[in-house]
Amino acid sequence: MTSATEVLMRSVVVFSKNYLPVSRVNIKRAIALLVTGKAEPLNFDGKGIAVRSPTLILLVPEHIRLTKTDRERVWRVPAVNRREVLRRDKHACQYCGSTKKLTLEHVIPRSKGGKHSWDNVVIACQRCNSRKGNRTPEQAGMTLRTKPKAPMHPAVAFAEEFWREQQVNLE
Repeated sequence: MTSATEVLMRSVVVFSKNYLPVSRVNIKRAIALLVTGKAEPLNFDGKGIAVRSPTLILLVPEHIRLTKTDRERVWRVPAVNRREVLRRDKHACQYCGSTKKLTLEHVIPRSKGGKHSWDNVVIACQRCNSRKGNRTPEQAGMTLRTKPKAPMHPAVAFAEEFWREQQVNLE
């Protein structure tokens, strides 16, 4: 038997009207969306999460679909700044993986024509940044762990993660 706190910590996947996975919400939010008619249950596998009250047992589906949506929010690629680059690079140096003394680093130095853009700025520790100096990674004999790129729309990122999870569950 699961405790009430364990049940309330569970989450439900929310799909858009077009059946695209949008986000994951907690049980309370899912119940509110279902009760207010803003969402409908989707039973892909017939499973649900049993939420018990003194007088009622409510079976909350693991997947719900929004039925009413306001105009879709406009999402813009965030500005290139330290906080956003740290988030994208998971707070780790893109050369050695260190998490100490992190700095912003231009892959192609600005003095060599490099831009301050998502595909040219990475996080590097002070040691790697100094070692690389005013050179490209190739000139310095260093390799990037991941290729820098602009962040994805949150819904697209969630959808990719969701379908990856589903593929793993099928195997």
